[in-house]
Amino acid sequence: MEQQIRFCRAEDGVRLAYATHGRGSPLVKVAHWFTHVELDWLSPLWRHWWVALGRMHRVIRYDQRGCGLSDRDPDRLDLQALVGDLAAVVDAAGLEKVSLLGISQGGPVAITYALTHPERVDRLVLCGSYARGRLRRNPSPRQRREAELLQSIAQVGWDADTPVFRDVFSGMLVPEATAEQRAWLEQLMRASATQAIAARVRAVWDEIDLTGRIGSLQVPTLVAHANGDRAVPVEEGRLLAAEIPGARFLPLEGRNHALLETEPAWHQFVAEMSRFLGGPYDEALHVDRDGAASTPCADPHGLTERELEVLRLAATGLTNETIADELVLSPRTVERHLSNAYAKLGLSGRTGRAAAAAYVSRLDSR
Repeated sequence: MEQQIRFCRAEDGVRLAYATHGRGSPLVKVAHWFTHVELDWLSPLWRHWWVALGRMHRVIRYDQRGCGLSDRDPDRLDLQALVGDLAAVVDAAGLEKVSLLGISQGGPVAITYALTHPERVDRLVLCGSYARGRLRRNPSPRQRREAELLQSIAQVGWDADTPVFRDVFSGMLVPEATAEQRAWLEQLMRASATQAIAARVRAVWDEIDLTGRIGSLQVPTLVAHANGDRAVPVEEGRLLAAEIPGARFLPLEGRNHALLETEPAWHQFVAEMSRFLGGPYDEALHVDRDGAASTPCADPHGLTERELEVLRLAATGLTNETIADELVLSPRTVERHLSNAYAKLGLSGRTGRAAAAAYVSRLDSR
């Protein structure tokens, strides 16, 4: 699976970078705070999103003004300008009607576009999003100081050589990420936007308030939110679902603002989103670190080709770490494949590995 990067211009002349991949009905992933369509493509934090979504849809992603490959120092940086960027990308991609995926800050942009162009939007999926910025949630004095502190951190620590300032954001966005994922996220912050743009964008998001408008949204909407989300409280997701007519709320177990491939919430979200959008979701689909997907095979117990491959290596006595090196996977991915295989075979405990090895031997001898 490959992506193609193109450029277009917003109404005010700002150049925007957008990327397309996959096939099927169009799904536009609306830009949020810091992205980079080139670096995101193979990242250990986002790659599983693009592979899974690209197997169901023609996916269009773009960098908002000020970020990634788009123009880095625009004069305008407000909600209406960001909605205009989305409109420009939709037009440039030649799309008459689309479904929108609004993650985090992408949600308010997607909602506003759907309110102003209802005839262009088929369905709307919101994940970890909100209608009110931090300073519009009737904050307590402590919450207001926290919002101001985050803005100050963006102003003074974004470009710092030490990662201590960026650690605040990565710890808030993906508290359960691996060291590799956290390090990549911190590198992306610096590569995506300058310190000045990071501060400007942060200030814009804190002041957004769509609560007076979302009640008139007439687009079928799915609202997903992790119960323990540290970046955006789950109450904000419930508010969206309660105020948008006919919206469905999907609570997810977890603490990560950006869903990781190793958590059950990710698979639940993809399955429910696919049903909502009418996509061909495959329950056996898993995405490895290198972006390869495991597909079903002729195994009578429904094991995927990747699960059988891992089982065969485990049967030879190799450790999970050695198997990971052999297949260019992460040890956690190997562990997940083994756990899935054991569950499908009805095995557990110390004898699981030996029994699985015997099963593979019988399967291969047919």
